[in-house]
Amino acid sequence: MKTQAISYGKVNVDGINIFYREAGDKAKQQIILLNGVPNASGAFQELMNDLKDDYYLIAPDFPGFGNSDIPDKTDYEYTFQNIALTIEQFMEKMELKQPNVYALGYGGPITFRIATRRPGIFNNYILQNSNAYEEGLGPAMQEAVPFLENRNKETTKLVKPLLTLDGIKLFFLNGAKDPGKINPDHYISALHYLNRPGQEDIQLDLLYNYASNIAEYPNWQKWLKETQPHLLLVWGKNDIFFPVSAAEAIKRDVPSAELHVYDTSHLALEEHHTDIAKNIKSFLG
Repeated sequence: MKTQAISYGKVNVDGINIFYREAGDKAKQQIILLNGVPNASGAFQELMNDLKDDYYLIAPDFPGFGNSDIPDKTDYEYTFQNIALTIEQFMEKMELKQPNVYALGYGGPITFRIATRRPGIFNNYILQNSNAYEEGLGPAMQEAVPFLENRNKETTKLVKPLLTLDGIKLFFLNGAKDPGKINPDHYISALHYLNRPGQEDIQLDLLYNYASNIAEYPNWQKWLKETQPHLLLVWGKNDIFFPVSAAEAIKRDVPSAELHVYDTSHLALEEHHTDIAKNIKSFLG
């Protein structure tokens, strides 16, 4: 019988109120869940319900995302490095001690940046549709390369549609096996958050900064090869951002990694949160 409830709170991190979802018993194994575009910590709501009786779960919204504060760009630099530093401080504030980490999408670069700077900070790693290899860049990311290499009026036109309803649907529906199982409330909610004042500039800044992640790929690959982390890969194989080739590249360098592939989109949890919860329970025990 499931008894734990999800609760919601905020904690001040260096002047920024960071929103988080929290569930489970703090005495049990800890999992921090990290995601950015398009639906922030909301991506994990169903998964947290699946796991809340077995683990302590905490899912923050990055600065500028979801229900966290949106500091002005003059006060907070929206880069992956800066967000990683904020999340590291968030972990300290919440007294997380060697948690397991679940990284989805933008959560991957945040995780790699923290892990390579702070060896041993995470216990086990669960990666979903994130990337550390150029061969793992799918067609949607390849189309963004001109913008990543040279941000100007013309290249910005190539990526701005990602912030429209049709663009957000690419994350949820493109490659989904059964679009009828995708709750439309989820992408309408994501659209609401990403259409708030100032969001377009923030998201374009962060997407442009993704080039800094590509520059770090060799360092992250080296870390994977040398560290051989205990690693679970759960993947929506039809993802147009980071397809299954991204997972296969990681598994090549970490042969012990456990890989589960699902016939779905970037947001594999939309159709397969129950299956992925089973993967996690088997992986973590």
